[in-house]
Amino acid sequence: MASGVKPRVKVPKSASAGEAIVIKTLISHPMESGQRKDSSGNPIPRSIINRFTCEFNGQSVIDVTMEPAISTNPYFEFEATVPEAGEFVFTWYDDDGSVYNDNKAITV
Repeated sequence: MASGVKPRVKVPKSASAGEAIVIKTLISHPMESGQRKDSSGNPIPRSIINRFTCEFNGQSVIDVTMEPAISTNPYFEFEATVPEAGEFVFTWYDDDGSVYNDNKAITV
């Protein structure tokens, strides 16, 4: 697990039924390509965020697969239509097997 990883998500607290809202996400993650070596000459293991998903009340909103060229601290901004009150679940998957989550509720 990478150290200092912190997901940040901005979701409005409320919306009207059927309204499209803007969601912003950023995860602080150092991203290591696996190409560099430490001071002893040993390879530093690869650790990148390779997938990001967002679900609303169990329904998929977005599912992104990222490649090794993704930047440090990946940022996503997207719109979602809110049919009812519920909870967004955001999940980031790391190459090293770590999974990072954040949840945000919204009222209608």
